[in-house]
Amino acid sequence: MANKKYLYGRYAAKTDTGKIRVNNEDRVTALTNTRGNILLVVCDGMGGANKGDLASTLAIDILSSAFNEKDRFQTKFLAKRWMANTIRKANSAIFKQAFNNPNYNGMGTTLTAVLIVNDYMVVAQVGDSRAYSFRARSLNQITEDQTYVQYLYRIGEIKKEEIATHPKRHVLMNALGIYPSLDLDIKVYPYLGDTILVCSDGLYNNVPDKDLLSILRGSDSLDQKVNELISLANANGGSDNIAVAMWEANE
Repeated sequence: MANKKYLYGRYAAKTDTGKIRVNNEDRVTALTNTRGNILLVVCDGMGGANKGDLASTLAIDILSSAFNEKDRFQTKFLAKRWMANTIRKANSAIFKQAFNNPNYNGMGTTLTAVLIVNDYMVVAQVGDSRAYSFRARSLNQITEDQTYVQYLYRIGEIKKEEIATHPKRHVLMNALGIYPSLDLDIKVYPYLGDTILVCSDGLYNNVPDKDLLSILRGSDSLDQKVNELISLANANGGSDNIAVAMWEANE
């Protein structure tokens, strides 16, 4: 687990295989740089024997290396462009690996990344991992799942309460590394000192929002909160790999 106190707060990241899966295809990182910028990334690999773990590892490694090499983010526009270019580089690397090796055919990964720079954050979304902000004791999902059921809900074909039990709720509309080009959702939001939680579906499918809130509102350390989230996901079935990255600003 990574857990450090830096200029503006603390961060932590951890992943767990869960109770059902044999392999862990989730990857996670939480990083800071010399300027106090923060990067949180969660990738949920897919492909099983076709190396979903390789896809998620490639994506994490490429973003981490690019972040560590980046001197500064001078403007919001340039930070957003850096995020887009780096994720497209990861997409290309994964696609080429799968294209050149039949054993890797069909591998891919979700990717949810949050880059915090001073008073703004850049949020990138591919697939159905999620990012949440927690402030004023309220939890807000700041990404939209790129899934078939979310699409059905958006066009009014199903109701919100049907999403969790729909037979096609796990069908992704987007993933990293499946195609040579990428449909990438990137948004820029003000950063107001929120606690940021990035996680794979292994967490939010097993831990209801009210329990996420209860843990985030608690007074435990950031490490403890991350461990409690993963323990609760496992206690509630541990039906998938679990990845959690968190940032908590100093008060």
